[in-house]
Amino acid sequence: MLIAHYEHRLPADYDLGIIRHRAAQRRKLWDDTPGLFFKAFLLREPGRFGAAAGSYSSLYLWQSQQAFVGFVSTRFRSVTDSFGRPQIQTRFALDARRGQGSVARFAYRQDIDIPRDADLAAVLAAEAAHNERAAGQPVVVAAAVGVDVERWRLTRVLLSEGELAAGPGAVAYQVLYLAQPLLGELPR
Repeated sequence: MLIAHYEHRLPADYDLGIIRHRAAQRRKLWDDTPGLFFKAFLLREPGRFGAAAGSYSSLYLWQSQQAFVGFVSTRFRSVTDSFGRPQIQTRFALDARRGQGSVARFAYRQDIDIPRDADLAAVLAAEAAHNERAAGQPVVVAAAVGVDVERWRLTRVLLSEGELAAGPGAVAYQVLYLAQPLLGELPR
């Protein structure tokens, strides 16, 4: 599995109604995408949930590298035509689970550096166990944790029905829509 996330910063005076309309217009295109566990259309609104500036982003959990490459080589053009070519942050998923929640309203992303002297096997096992516990919270719709092996960094992702205390340095997003073609296939 692969976690992918990219973000577009928006000018201070940008009409966020345009972003809301774009998400509403495009969301159904993702509801039956092969190889996709979920795609979250995300918004950071200045002054809400700690956001100093506005941004629009997409967060994906892909079933395989091939599904992700298929997206980048075909459907990604609508992104580049509208916003330019963003840097896509990718992580190998260590663990991903669905929760008991049903409607994602918030997304949280927390990046954690892995200390240079850490036992990698122990860190990765502990993160998978942490993710399983996080997914067990009643309001969680999905939880995933991935690793960036270039920077040796972990990325925790939580999608939830309500606000959570997601941890130090976590970034909160509003979920405009969650497409979830294969979410039901993830373990609980």
